[in-house]
Amino acid sequence: MLTQINTTLLGYNRMKRILPPQVEGNRSKMSSAFLHSLSNVPDKLVSLSLSISPNDDPKLESVRLLDDQEQLLIKSEEDFTKLLKIDPSHKIKVVSIFGNTGEGKSHTLNHTFFEGKEIFKTSQYQYSCTIGVWAKYDATLKTICIDTEGFLGITKKEHQRTRLLLKILAISDVIIYRTRSERLPRDMYTFLGGASRSYKEHFSPALQNFLQKYEIDKNFLSWGPSVIVFHETRYTCTLNSIADVKTSPEDLLRENFSKLDESFDGFSSLKYIGVANGGGKESFAQLRVAVEKELESTQVRSPRSPKYVYHTLKEINEKFQSQISEANPQLYLSAFFTCQDKCLSCGAGCNLSMGHKDDDEPHSSTSKCKLQHQYQNFVYVCKKCCENGTRQIVEPSYQAKNEQFWSSIISTVWSGYIIECPTCGKIYQSREYWYGNKDPKDEAVLVEIVHVWPGDKRHFQHKSLLGSQNSAQKVLDGVTSISNVVASVGSQPTKMISDWVTDQIAPSYWIPNNEIQVCAKCKTGFESNATKHHCRACGQGFCEACSSKTQAVPARGWYEDVRVCDGCYREEPPSMNHVADGTELRSRRIGESVINSISVVKSILDKPKELIKETARPAYWTPDNECKNCTGCDKPFGALLGLHHCRDCGKGVCDKCSTTRKPVPLRGWETPVRVCDKCSS
Repeated sequence: MLTQINTTLLGYNRMKRILPPQVEGNRSKMSSAFLHSLSNVPDKLVSLSLSISPNDDPKLESVRLLDDQEQLLIKSEEDFTKLLKIDPSHKIKVVSIFGNTGEGKSHTLNHTFFEGKEIFKTSQYQYSCTIGVWAKYDATLKTICIDTEGFLGITKKEHQRTRLLLKILAISDVIIYRTRSERLPRDMYTFLGGASRSYKEHFSPALQNFLQKYEIDKNFLSWGPSVIVFHETRYTCTLNSIADVKTSPEDLLRENFSKLDESFDGFSSLKYIGVANGGGKESFAQLRVAVEKELESTQVRSPRSPKYVYHTLKEINEKFQSQISEANPQLYLSAFFTCQDKCLSCGAGCNLSMGHKDDDEPHSSTSKCKLQHQYQNFVYVCKKCCENGTRQIVEPSYQAKNEQFWSSIISTVWSGYIIECPTCGKIYQSREYWYGNKDPKDEAVLVEIVHVWPGDKRHFQHKSLLGSQNSAQKVLDGVTSISNVVASVGSQPTKMISDWVTDQIAPSYWIPNNEIQVCAKCKTGFESNATKHHCRACGQGFCEACSSKTQAVPARGWYEDVRVCDGCYREEPPSMNHVADGTELRSRRIGESVINSISVVKSILDKPKELIKETARPAYWTPDNECKNCTGCDKPFGALLGLHHCRDCGKGVCDKCSTTRKPVPLRGWETPVRVCDKCSS
């Protein structure tokens, strides 16, 4: 009975293949009649008769290894060797073929390895004749030949099919990429480049784990397979006609891979075989010679037992079985005209057209963003305005909108930061009460996460307490302004006036300030705002470092300790026997007394400022001890070159390289402040 059912099934399968189109409509009736003939057969026997081998076409000698759903159809290594008719004691290698659908992959394997015999199914019709993965053992070469489903065929699971083919590539020793394109297509380079990366990043580690599991030498699968590009043309020249003595076809292939930014280092070697005008049997002979040469080489991979081939395929197939997304591969033409910027925080793309920034239109995205601490990408929105149906962004500040003078900042710092709404006025104050003050999110504002776009610094304005890091520094800047006004004899813009006044009351032997360009000892040039010191003995102009000593100079009428240069300083105190008339020095002494009195007032203001300035300094400022040279002119800071900080970048600069004053709202400076020349542009 079982033999009879098998014979009936075989006849039915053959009948289906030879049915002409004219009787296609009667197939369902014939199928019903056939199934009715089995109605009296026990269910158990029917089940046994339908459990045939993975080869569902008895005419073919090839065996189906995997279906199009990535299911391995052979369940054991014994079945693997039995179905493929492999001697388990043999050491074998694997050759597989890839290419687009309709390129003649099955035909190529049949003529290259099996003398044209129909081992792998071919078809003259439009539908694909190879579904899944098929294999046949070539006993002469001791090689398993694997035929694969072509690319670009009609399927809804293009990504899954590509993954299936890459699994076969991973177990192969030699792969043939078959193409009949008149010019080598980009998709060939893309596939091979992606396969190279996949082998290095995913398959190679998986294979190493497999080899360790079965205690096999790890070196024999350390490199990817050899690649042979089999290119057949009819109307165009192959790469062989372009190549010369210095440049081989393989060199041209590598050059094209490089132009397309595709990697090829995952494969062990690359070979090109080009055949023009159809080729015929001679072309397959060339391909077979090239394949045999690669198979004979054991420098990269050695032959292995059939059971290891089976278990390698089984392990890789089971490891990479997760569901993958089948996004629509069709070209989305709108992407050619949409803004390409993406949010730095969540990666969402802008929905507007390209060039919208030229029209002062900010980025926009309909997707929600996520909060990242590094960007502080949130804004405060007035809660009362939201209840009234409007959206009003508000910002915390240590300074009220209508207050500019530094003393108001001190008052606000004492009472905490405030949040003002243009519509509702002051809606929150952090230290309104001595204790029990609520968080602004509890009573005054709503927090809204916003996108952060590249090149758009406006997102810094949304930081919750951006201005707070500058508030203490603003107080110190105010103190500095007052102390500089009090001691204006040593600061711009009255420096030129004070130099003129100094020259008018200076002794006759002093060199005028306008003639002193460099230090008389170290020859260092003076900046426009640098202080020039006169030696009371010789009258020359010196820097602070070269005139730091003090000593009485009775010969010039100076009876108390005054500034002298290093050259005029004497270890022994000068004799008071020879003294000069002090009439000429009277004006200078009075002037210095006034200046010293004002300097005392300045020092009183400077002391507390120096004590707290490191603590008050904004976090983005470079600390004073790390500022060695000006970032503009690269001159070293010192007595002759004062240190200042740019309020925009926070780097240390000299006065000459930071003459611009402008608001820096991105850093919380609403009024004009010092910025370096680099940030002023």
